[in-house]
Amino acid sequence: MKAVQYRAVGAAPEVVRIPVPAPGPGQVLLRVTAAGLCHSDFAVMSRPAEQLGFPLPLTLGHEGVGTVTEVGDGVTDVAVGDAVAVYGPWGCGTCVKCAEGKENYCLRARELGIFPPGLGAPGAMAEYMIVDSPRHIVPLGGLDPVQAVPLTDAGLTPYHAIKRSLPKLVPGSTAVVIGTGGLGHVAIQLLRELSPAWVIALDVNEEKLALAREVGAHEAILSDAESVGMVRELTGGRGAEAVFDFVGAAPTVAMAGSCVAVEGDVAIVGIGGGSLAVGFGTTPYEVSVTAPYWGSRSELMEVLDLARADVISVHVETYGIDDTPTAYQRLHDGTVRGRAVILPQE
Repeated sequence: MKAVQYRAVGAAPEVVRIPVPAPGPGQVLLRVTAAGLCHSDFAVMSRPAEQLGFPLPLTLGHEGVGTVTEVGDGVTDVAVGDAVAVYGPWGCGTCVKCAEGKENYCLRARELGIFPPGLGAPGAMAEYMIVDSPRHIVPLGGLDPVQAVPLTDAGLTPYHAIKRSLPKLVPGSTAVVIGTGGLGHVAIQLLRELSPAWVIALDVNEEKLALAREVGAHEAILSDAESVGMVRELTGGRGAEAVFDFVGAAPTVAMAGSCVAVEGDVAIVGIGGGSLAVGFGTTPYEVSVTAPYWGSRSELMEVLDLARADVISVHVETYGIDDTPTAYQRLHDGTVRGRAVILPQE
């Protein structure tokens, strides 16, 4: 089968041929119908060898949907032919966080060497993939695979971040979204549907801001030296009750801290390496700063339910598997509008 692999430290991903895997006891084999690209892939591919923690080559792709084609011994919860989405943050399944469905916060994953697909375990950017347990798949329930696949991360991650701040997003409140790409443009839709907050979107060019307006941002302004002042002006000097930074670089994190209101929330979702100092006199009074990661299995079900209700949709660009290197280049250059999706069977 064809697969997209990261094969050597510092090398570009390649399209290669490898054997179709066979499911072992308790595992599920999927025929992959769609797989998503993400900036997290670059985070993995930019690490030095001593920080990888897993062997190469690695089949990429932590957003995946597919059809069950074979199940291993002992699997009874799914059947051949089921159309499913892959829940990506795999955990041990037995610690207290996993028992709550929060495998994204598994307490033993590092100790046991458990990695998500495409981020350490073989991923979805292939014609077939192994899912290690039936608990890591969720029924698609009639959703279009191409539209649904980004929801497993680009939908789930902002949903998890936003859900925590909903009590603060009351009538008259403001939410700021920094970075309106794959995750950010979904976040805007979620904020519009789940809260009455005024939504301000920030990004670096007019094309991205146009997408932000298209999906419902009340205000869309360029992310530059004037941005904080504009947010303060738009909020009557108060600042935003919740700021969601989907870039996470040092300049955007600093901007988030300068935009937030007293008792507000800052969620650093992007993995750009920035950090925000917290302390008396450093941030406004009683500001909460979090660095959320992915979401729970039940939250993925909720996100898919929102998609079935036509509440959220993802702008996608599709590519055949042989064109994956081009898709990665476009993602790196910041020219993907929304989310890039690979169709391994075409």
